[in-house]
Amino acid sequence: MAFPEPKPRGPELPQKRVKTLDCGQGAVRAVRFNVDGNYCLTCGSDKTLKLWNPLRGTLLRTYSGHGYEVLDAAGSFDNSSLCSGGGDKAVVLWDVASGQVVRKFRGHAGKVNTVQFNEEATVILSGSIDSSIRCWDCRSRRPEPVQTLDEARDGISSVKVSDHEVLAGSVDGRVRRYDLRMGQLFSDYVGSPITCTCFSQDGQCTLVSSLDSTLRLLDKDTGELLGEYSGHKNQEYKLDCCLSERDTHVVSCSEDGKVYFWDLVEGALALALPVGPGVVQSLAYHPTEPCLLTALGGSVQCWREEAFEAEGGTS
Repeated sequence: MAFPEPKPRGPELPQKRVKTLDCGQGAVRAVRFNVDGNYCLTCGSDKTLKLWNPLRGTLLRTYSGHGYEVLDAAGSFDNSSLCSGGGDKAVVLWDVASGQVVRKFRGHAGKVNTVQFNEEATVILSGSIDSSIRCWDCRSRRPEPVQTLDEARDGISSVKVSDHEVLAGSVDGRVRRYDLRMGQLFSDYVGSPITCTCFSQDGQCTLVSSLDSTLRLLDKDTGELLGEYSGHKNQEYKLDCCLSERDTHVVSCSEDGKVYFWDLVEGALALALPVGPGVVQSLAYHPTEPCLLTALGGSVQCWREEAFEAEGGTS
């Protein structure tokens, strides 16, 4: 006799804390996975950037060179380079292996909130409270940016990059999408200052969080509002949001010490994960697994699904 096929398992949410990293770098302003999710970066208010193996809890390297707190960082596709931006208005390109500063790009008139590499890691895009996005050529010795995108009317809070698009969120309440293939700019007005934007994994939608304590899912091409998600608190801080690794859930930091998960399609709150007292300032979702990193105060927490068994036990 034929056995029935097992039902496909529903998505599992990372709700079991398997590791806490005491980062020792003041307040952790941002936590970011590298491209394959094996390592993470933490940005500190003590001017340092640190590279970790989050599941093991081991510190691999400390990068020193910023003149003020580090606010965002990103790794290149081949794990050879890092970029970071901070309160010193500088954008820094780092060599991962040596820990050395390769280039320091200056030109922003205010602190740099967000940095991203393009797909080939030949260009760094940086967004600043000076209302501009600047594109820096990693291979050139030229000190000035190769391009400046200055359509925003207030500070840039979030920049994300796909193979042919730049997605930017601004405090002016608009999400702007630059289509580099078509040479076109698309703009959607949300109204409230935007704190974070991101693409869905399938590239069809954009997720936008703003200071009215609401996340909105927009159709990327039409700007149509597909879903709204609320229940968390985001009224004064720049907080991260993202989609889970299979686009099943919307995930957001909150100012009440929790991370919130909503069912993407139904819009219902699926989980409010208590992280600790204070503001959960940053989060990062693993690219392929139900694994979440959260930053609260001076530490980073690593979360996995309930069934997960860590090597050598948990701490």
